Amino acid sequence: MKKILITGGSGFIGTNLIEHLLKKIDAELLTLDINEPKIDSHNRFWKRVDIREYEELREKIVEYKPDIVIHLAARTDLRGLTLKDYDANMTGVSNLLKAIDEAGTVQKAVFASSMYVCEPGYMPKDFEDYAPHTLYGESKVETERRIKKANPSYTWSIIRPTSIWGPWFGEPYDKFFHIVMNRMYFHMGKKACKKTYGYVDNAIYQIESILKAESEKVNRNVYYLGDYEAYSITDWANEIANIEGIKIPHVPYFCFRWMGYVGDCLKKIGIAFPMTSFRLHNMTTDNVHNLEPIKSIAPHLPISRVEGTKVTLDWIHKYE
Repeated sequence: MKKILITGGSGFIGTNLIEHLLKKIDAELLTLDINEPKIDSHNRFWKRVDIREYEELREKIVEYKPDIVIHLAARTDLRGLTLKDYDANMTGVSNLLKAIDEAGTVQKAVFASSMYVCEPGYMPKDFEDYAPHTLYGESKVETERRIKKANPSYTWSIIRPTSIWGPWFGEPYDKFFHIVMNRMYFHMGKKACKKTYGYVDNAIYQIESILKAESEKVNRNVYYLGDYEAYSITDWANEIANIEGIKIPHVPYFCFRWMGYVGDCLKKIGIAFPMTSFRLHNMTTDNVHNLEPIKSIAPHLPISRVEGTKVTLDWIHKYE
């Protein structure tokens, strides 16, 4: 029986990962998170730990002696004002690397970074080519650099989740579903774009495939996680609308630009609005990533987009 340690197990991907492991794998679990689990039954695996506090992190890891580490803990919002606000992503990973070394038992580790180490639309030449456009992205660049500099002796991989969605998700990816469901989504014709998104169960399958692969195939590698066909936002919105019995109208693009301007003004005075210039830019910029490396070890995704959309809508109706 393997002993698996998950940091950030109370987050979106972590919650789904624990549910998967409980159903599929005979393993002992420990999850460390500053927040309580979203699902009550996960409390028996959970310890409250701030990964920025080295001593308490080291104590828990050395005592547990994990075989496998899946590092998901991070601050992921875009509301930080300085890079220091994202210290969980920087000092946190340094503390984790040091504590793992202290334990001396880890055989494999997967460390989560983010696609935002490069801005949307930027195609990196290689995995050392960074172009972040947010403080969050900058902090994740630092996450990767610290892992690569440490270059642990155990087998390690870095994952860059793309726009992952599904049950238990939160800001910002839940907004798309709610905007469509609340009849606030409008097609913008030729300005619609394609992006690499990923249903959460497929991302978990990809993480599991990395852990199961032979060490020489995955050691020191970086992988984008996502579904293997990029999504047309128009097609996906129509699928959600059809399931919900909604008809999506078309609106000229200049109206979206005007709404983005209004949203920017309201944001300055602390009023939330569904559209901003930043969001409009993201909605109209293709952002397709190279998933061939992960596809080579995880070739057959278990869930289609339509299946995932139905499950997600059922979850929204049940829990929100």
